[in-house]
Amino acid sequence: MNFNVKLKRVVDDSYDIEIGYGLYSRLAEDLKAGLVGSRKRLAVITDDTVEKLYAAQMLEKLAEAGFKAELFVIPSGEKSKTRQMKEFLEDSMLEKGFRRDCAVIALGGGVVTDLAGFTAGTFGRGVPFVNYATTLLAAADASVGGKTAVDTPLATNLIGMFNQPKKVYIDISTWETLPDEQISSGLAETIKHGCLGDEQLFEYLEKNIEKVFDCDREVCEYISQHNCEVKYKVVMLDERESGLREVLNLGHTVGRAIETVSDYKLLHGQAVAIGLCAQARLGERLGFISKENVERVERLCQRAKLPTKIPGYIDREKLLDKLYTDKKVRDGKLRFVFQKQIGQMVCFGENEYGRQVSREEIAEILSEM
Repeated sequence: MNFNVKLKRVVDDSYDIEIGYGLYSRLAEDLKAGLVGSRKRLAVITDDTVEKLYAAQMLEKLAEAGFKAELFVIPSGEKSKTRQMKEFLEDSMLEKGFRRDCAVIALGGGVVTDLAGFTAGTFGRGVPFVNYATTLLAAADASVGGKTAVDTPLATNLIGMFNQPKKVYIDISTWETLPDEQISSGLAETIKHGCLGDEQLFEYLEKNIEKVFDCDREVCEYISQHNCEVKYKVVMLDERESGLREVLNLGHTVGRAIETVSDYKLLHGQAVAIGLCAQARLGERLGFISKENVERVERLCQRAKLPTKIPGYIDREKLLDKLYTDKKVRDGKLRFVFQKQIGQMVCFGENEYGRQVSREEIAEILSEM
C-alpha cells in the first residue's frame, strides 16, 4: 500500500529592518502590536559584554509593555558559537519554563544573532525571533539574511539553518560604546559589500571611512542603509544560497580559515579583511581585477585599521589545510568567489559564482602575504 502525503505551503518570510537610535521603545511597541503574535514570554539572549551596557534598558521597556522577559547570557566572543552553547541556552530556557508559546530576542553582535536565531529555529520546533543589533558587524552582516549557524572544530557555519527574523533593529547609538577594533571588524563586511555590489558605497568609504570611528550620524546612517540594500538584493534573489548568495562569502574562504587557525586572536572582520586582500590578489593573477583596484581594496582596509597581511604566527600549511573545510568546497576541490573590479562579481556561468582554485594557486598568494 502506498500513500502520497501532499504538503504544499506558501511562506512569506518578509520582514522589516529599522535603522535608528535607542530603539527599545520601538521594539516594545511592535511586540505589543503583534510582531510575534500573542506571545508574552520572551527569552532575551545576549553576551556578557552587551549585558552590562544594554540589557537593563531593554528589560525595562519590555516589562513596561507587559511582557515577561528572562535574560540568558553567554560569554562574548566567537568561541561561544558552538553546539554546546546552543545546548546551554536550550536547557536554560527549559529550566525557566519556556515552551512553544515564547519568542526570542537576540540582543548583541554577530555571535549572538547567529546563535539565538539557530536556537529559536529548533526550540519547540521553531519559535519567532527578533534581532536587535548592537555592533556594526551585526548590522552589516549577521543580523540580516536569516543564516544562522554554529562552528565546530572541523568546520565553520556548516551546522545551522536558514531562519528569518520577524524584524531587525539596527541601533546606531550602540556603536558609540564599541572599541575601535570592533568598528574595524564591522567595516570589513561593509568594505566587502562595496567590493561585491556597490561601487558608490566603496567610493563613499574612500572619502569618509575615518568618520565612522567618530560615529558621525550621517556617515553611519549611509553605510547602514547601503549595507542592508546590498544584502537585501542578494538575499531576495537567492534566500537559500543556491547560487548568487554565494557572493556574500567574498573574502571568507581565507578569512574564516585564518580566524580559526589564529584560535580567534583575530576578530572576524580582521580575518575577512585579509581574505578580501587574498581574493583580490589572486583575482588580479586571473585577470578579474586591475592592480590599481587591488591596491584600492588594500588601502581602504588599512585606513579602516584592518590587517592586510597574514600574521607571522599563522602556520601556512595548517591554514591551507583549513581552507578545505570551507562550505564552498565541492568534491574535495577548493572554490573561491571573486570580485570583478569594484562593485561587481565574476559570474562563471548560469547562476555559478564559484571558481575552482588549486592548492598551489592559493598557496602562492598566501606566501606573498
